[in-house]
Amino acid sequence: MSKLNRVRCTWAGQDPLYMEYHDREWGVPVRDSRELWEYLVLEGFQAGLSWITVLRKRENFRAAFSGFDPEKVVRYGKRDIDRLLKDAGIIRARAKIVATIGNARVYLDMREQGIDFAKWSWEFVGGVPLQNDRRHRSAVPALTPLAEEISKALKARGFKFVGPTIAYAWMQAVGMVNDHVTTCFRHAEVKRLSRTRRK
Repeated sequence: MSKLNRVRCTWAGQDPLYMEYHDREWGVPVRDSRELWEYLVLEGFQAGLSWITVLRKRENFRAAFSGFDPEKVVRYGKRDIDRLLKDAGIIRARAKIVATIGNARVYLDMREQGIDFAKWSWEFVGGVPLQNDRRHRSAVPALTPLAEEISKALKARGFKFVGPTIAYAWMQAVGMVNDHVTTCFRHAEVKRLSRTRRK
């Protein structure tokens, strides 16, 4: 079956970039702490916008934020904030930019306390991706009680732009939950990946 004829989650649409993201990334378990942090930051930038907007600018974001290296981002000062606010390649929202710098501090503080961000995050689902079996996109929620719990825990640590809707979108993106609908060809593939990629 060709890529164009595959049955996907309807949100992937016909945009080649979105389809590629859906087919290769969305829902695949991410166990790397820095990568998880990057996804969380990008989900925060999505707030009030669509994910495709962020996706189209992702490489620009990576360049603008030093490859999302928390040790570099945490040192950003006023000059960097001004630079980012002039960067048309990213989403120029001062509150989100400032939050990203603060979130780098929180991430590093956790590490200095001996807390691995990946292990901490995955403990909310017992280290194993949650498997949903929903047939239609309309049945996929925007948030769940667990997402609300994770949001509260992130906020308690000091993270910003991590409301429950953002937290759930993050969980879906990094494979903490498999929300591909059952009619999507990726549902079964991601379910298998959740077993083979466990650490």
